[in-house]
Amino acid sequence: MKVTRTFVASLLGGLLLVGSQAFAQTSTWKIDPNHSEAGFQVKHLSVSNVRGSLGAVNGTVTWDEKDPTKSTVTAVVETKGLDTRVQKRNDHLKSADFFDVEKYPTLTFKSTEVKRSGEGFLVTGDLTLNGVTKPVTLTVDGPTPPQKNQQGKLVTGFSATGSIKRSDFNFGGKFPDAVVSDLVKITIDVEADKD
Repeated sequence: MKVTRTFVASLLGGLLLVGSQAFAQTSTWKIDPNHSEAGFQVKHLSVSNVRGSLGAVNGTVTWDEKDPTKSTVTAVVETKGLDTRVQKRNDHLKSADFFDVEKYPTLTFKSTEVKRSGEGFLVTGDLTLNGVTKPVTLTVDGPTPPQKNQQGKLVTGFSATGSIKRSDFNFGGKFPDAVVSDLVKITIDVEADKD
């Protein structure tokens, strides 16, 4: 449901962790939608977890090797591809009650701050969901050591987690916390190619 905020922030953080040998002073990395996914988990009736994924993830990370705090990330997630493995539920989540995919076909995230945290990063940015923009912070793990893919491009991967409140985005407001949890957990797994 409130899924995307986390996912985009994570992109930036992951790339920031990649070893400096993979980056020039400033480099650009493009998110690979075929190997990236944004997922969510929300409590239903306070008893069970419902999980789902969104559509294609696209975006760009600009990495500053000398000063990672000056790095940036912009990500866009398509909402029409939402899938919870139950068609009736998918249709409801795509309706105006929740994602309203006809009016808002994408979610966006633009980073505003990157900070080191332990062995990872905290990436804060503006998440726009259903026309509402709010700041969110994601915890980023990774990235994997860069390596060449089958096309010879240098790639890296990382994961981000976080949570958002539906109420912050006026999202699914017809449904109280007892029916659909206000807190939505987010997981984002990303592979990015060096431009």
